[in-house]
Amino acid sequence: MMRAGTDELRVWVDQDLCTGDGLCVQYAPEVFEFDIDGLAYVKDPAGELLQSPGASTGVPSRLRLEVIDAAKECPGDCIHVVRAHDEVEIAGPDAD
Repeated sequence: MMRAGTDELRVWVDQDLCTGDGLCVQYAPEVFEFDIDGLAYVKDPAGELLQSPGASTGVPSRLRLEVIDAAKECPGDCIHVVRAHDEVEIAGPDAD
């Protein structure tokens, strides 16, 4: 059985594909934020912007649906949501 919390899913944004549309920030402002470059990034639990390419953060369990919806609705198809324990993508461009 998996532990509840932020370690079940992880999310990251591919800034090379980000269109700056902002749907992700509307869906989950605790997880996504724009930087001065106009692109979306993920934030760690303390609210710090993670600007390294491919940097991922845990998805708070209460925001799982919002983050998955953001990945599905993203016009740039640049949000990757993966299961933490096996890195399988459940939402985003590489999901089945």
